[in-house]
Amino acid sequence: MTHAHTHTHTHDHDHHGEAEILDLDAQVLAEHLTALTGWLPVQAPPRRIVDLGCGTGTGTFALLDRFPEAHITAVDTSAAHLQRLREKACARGAEGRVRTVQADLDAADWPDLGSPDLVWASASMHHMADPDRALKAVHDLLVPGGLFAVVELSGFPRFLPGTAPEDRPGLEERCHEASDRFHAEHVPHRGADWGPKLTGAGFTVEDERSITVDIGTTDGSRSEAVGAYALGSLRRLRHSVAGTLVLEDLAALDRLLDTEGPNSLLRRDDLAVRTERTVWAARRTG
Repeated sequence: MTHAHTHTHTHDHDHHGEAEILDLDAQVLAEHLTALTGWLPVQAPPRRIVDLGCGTGTGTFALLDRFPEAHITAVDTSAAHLQRLREKACARGAEGRVRTVQADLDAADWPDLGSPDLVWASASMHHMADPDRALKAVHDLLVPGGLFAVVELSGFPRFLPGTAPEDRPGLEERCHEASDRFHAEHVPHRGADWGPKLTGAGFTVEDERSITVDIGTTDGSRSEAVGAYALGSLRRLRHSVAGTLVLEDLAALDRLLDTEGPNSLLRRDDLAVRTERTVWAARRTG
């Protein structure tokens, strides 16, 4: 699962930078991801799983850990992400349990993804040009009784206290407000309520759960990962808001992102990761 995620429809030039954030997301939020996969109301341990918009494998490997007998088909548009996922699978000795498929899920015809017992889509459905069509495709893909887990974020994580930085308090929230306006235009399905959409596609929504994430930096290793995660995330946030922020805010953001400067994010000891994730568990009945 990805905040930023496991994208099936990413046309970003910076795949390497995105991959680094996806890997940090998996590291920092591992405990919460384990809680989500552990909660899934499966009727029996799934043997065939499809991870739609797998990114670099955050969900793939969490599901492999949760269901040790399963084989997973990992699907993404990015060849670079899939290569990274394959390298991780080999390092884990799990290459025999993972198949990667490069595909654009906005295309009319999907590749053969088998007949899975479980389909997992984390932070990917909102990138679909026609999510209703994609939901129906997943419904037809699943075996009867199979489960579809849709995981979405309430928004990008927050890292700074509201009083930061000292010369421009509230900067991060203003950046997110600008980003929300950008995404409302370019990613209109972000933040959607997937329950009614799943019902409309023929699923029975069995449960819905939200997990609040609030991770502080209480130890050295966690602090380093959170700092790197914050830096990469805010760098990407800058890309979408640079044209709309007032110059004073943009300058303050750049001071935070300057790793060599005295105001660098990495010099702060008050970073945290605050976000919320919601998962819908929907079954193909009949």
